Amino acid sequence: MNDLQDGQYFYHPLENIEDVDIFYEATERTHLTKAISEERPYTYWTIELYDKENGIRGGGGLGILAADTRRVAEQMEVPFALITPFYPSEVHQKMVNGVVVDEHVPVDYRKYGFKFIDKVNVKCCDNLCALDVIEKKFKNTRIIAITEPNFGELYSGMSGSDHRLYQEVALGFGGYAALKLIGLKPAIMQLNEVATFFAALARLDELARNGMDFYEAVVYTRKHTLYTNHTLVQAAEAEFSYEQFERFVFPNLKSLAVKKWLSDKFTDGHIKLSSVTIEIAELRSGVSKLHARVANYRDVAGNKVKFKAITNGIDMKTWVLPDILEFYQSIGALDDVLAPTEGYANKIDQLTADDIRRFKRKGRGVLNEVLRSRPNQYGKKLEFGDDDFIYDFKRRFVDYKRPELVFRDPKRLRRILEAHNAHYILTGRVHAGDATMSGKLKRVLEIIDGDEYLREHVHYITDYDEKLAFGLSCGSNVAINIPIVGLEACGTSWMKDVANLNVLISTHDGGVADGSINSYLNVSGTNENVELEMLYQQMEAAAEIWENDFDLEYTLKTQLDTFLPVISGARMMQDYLDFLFPV
Repeated sequence: MNDLQDGQYFYHPLENIEDVDIFYEATERTHLTKAISEERPYTYWTIELYDKENGIRGGGGLGILAADTRRVAEQMEVPFALITPFYPSEVHQKMVNGVVVDEHVPVDYRKYGFKFIDKVNVKCCDNLCALDVIEKKFKNTRIIAITEPNFGELYSGMSGSDHRLYQEVALGFGGYAALKLIGLKPAIMQLNEVATFFAALARLDELARNGMDFYEAVVYTRKHTLYTNHTLVQAAEAEFSYEQFERFVFPNLKSLAVKKWLSDKFTDGHIKLSSVTIEIAELRSGVSKLHARVANYRDVAGNKVKFKAITNGIDMKTWVLPDILEFYQSIGALDDVLAPTEGYANKIDQLTADDIRRFKRKGRGVLNEVLRSRPNQYGKKLEFGDDDFIYDFKRRFVDYKRPELVFRDPKRLRRILEAHNAHYILTGRVHAGDATMSGKLKRVLEIIDGDEYLREHVHYITDYDEKLAFGLSCGSNVAINIPIVGLEACGTSWMKDVANLNVLISTHDGGVADGSINSYLNVSGTNENVELEMLYQQMEAAAEIWENDFDLEYTLKTQLDTFLPVISGARMMQDYLDFLFPV
């Protein structure tokens, strides 16, 4: 037993994370109570939420996925609590003299229906940091957020910085205290990425300091914690030093056994959060079949960690043009919670080229409405007619997604656009401090500016967000998704394109690899030059598909037949429930 008053505590170092399984079997406690209820909800921890309707703007796919997961849980009537920071300012981007610059905008949670609950404290650098606990309730779900005026923006500072560690500690210890304050006990803790590790650590500390045998506290925490990994390479993760933990983490731990356990995880005075997150969570999931198979993470014994494949999905209600969604339901392809029905593939066969073109005209109107307030790089407001043909690239502007690849041969790109009266829309946010991608974007804009035709037909739209993403998914004809194979964990932008009847050009990576290479226009090759040639060929092929009703029907039906279950958020949520709470 742990007893902080007299300094006595039980502790035995675990040489391997599987030791706790042996201990667990020895205790003959093979089942733990994990039923979901309003008082014991499914808890979902994320450092990022992208849900502007509720006042929180994230940085990319992780935040979009978090918002979708909560909405899907609401539709499926799953008691669900999402715990996240509320950042008091957010970053927008705009063009100034041909250069993309960041604009910092303050945000007030009170304007978005959040209710102040109380304050909780975390200890950092010998100071008590007071955090506001705010909450917004929905039918059966809620967002619980912690915030304070100096909390900073999402991903402010370098990944191994003091401020980043403070934010993560505040979410973990402060968020767990907020749960207790509200009167909730987690049926399961889903940790999205290692930045949320400290929530599980807070739970372990609570169990240990309240008298539970340390082994049992570890076992209980592990059995009730799911670590969902969204990246592929453990080596890319930032490290924190022991000295940083002495200032930001250890002051928040009351159990000496937990402090000793955590101290033992340091190597040469540094720690990777993935190593301890893997150890504190028995349940682990990857976000696509390919990701779960190839993610290279190791436990403390050096063994490769196995991940359960649960492919990400999207909230159809949010991301699919209402007319298209109504059509899917009217033909019986989607059920009441927007999951694919049995025999959905045969029902999709009712889709005709006339339907597709009618939906695309409707979607083009949605896109034009968005673009009225989103000028291109020259300050020109765009409006596209029904006969205009649009390719788009709409993804985070990061190296492995290769937004610049199509511009390697500007003359070839121009010939493709000229041949089909086409436009190319490029959009994506460069992360602050990413000098490499800032330079690549600058070069792309110079290439466009150097050709008279490209200046009129290639458009870079700043401040990529969910409204622009939705408009392009609805209003474009062809979506381009070409990450370097092996680096995309899942991706969800392409899912919105498939659901909204865009022809998909993609490499066989991430969630796309859940299907066959024959189910979309595949880009592959032995080197990047071969891939580039194939990309141009597939752009030509995509335009020709749209010129022939039979080819258009066949291509889009094939995409839907293959990917409708893959992209379904309801399918994703059911997969999680089946994994976490097997009957």
